[in-house]
Amino acid sequence: MITVDCRSIPSLKSPLAVYTSDQVGAIPALKIHQFVLAPVSDEDVDSTRVIKAIKDFLNSLSIEKHFAVIQNKNVISIIALDDFKLEAPPMQATDQFFSCVHCGHVTQFETVHNNHMKIHYL
Repeated sequence: MITVDCRSIPSLKSPLAVYTSDQVGAIPALKIHQFVLAPVSDEDVDSTRVIKAIKDFLNSLSIEKHFAVIQNKNVISIIALDDFKLEAPPMQATDQFFSCVHCGHVTQFETVHNNHMKIHYL
């Protein structure tokens, strides 16, 4: 299991957990200031893939230069390098996740969920 500390980016914790778990193939569990990635099978979660997914996520938001991703054993921390303030995204009606009833795939995006469901009916 790998713990990702998100104290520097609290407003991005949930979307980052969803994105990272999708990229790595792990099961996320949200905590107050962090999330934990548990392996689906007996194999451990690859920390280098987790770090790459986190950096890709930050890069997609064009904020990668404001944060460092540091690993210490099984804890990966996202550290603010400057006093960059994240603007809180507008609150949606619900912070919902879509879960596949067949295999447990979890995503925050309805279109991704709908496309995923189609593979079970091919």
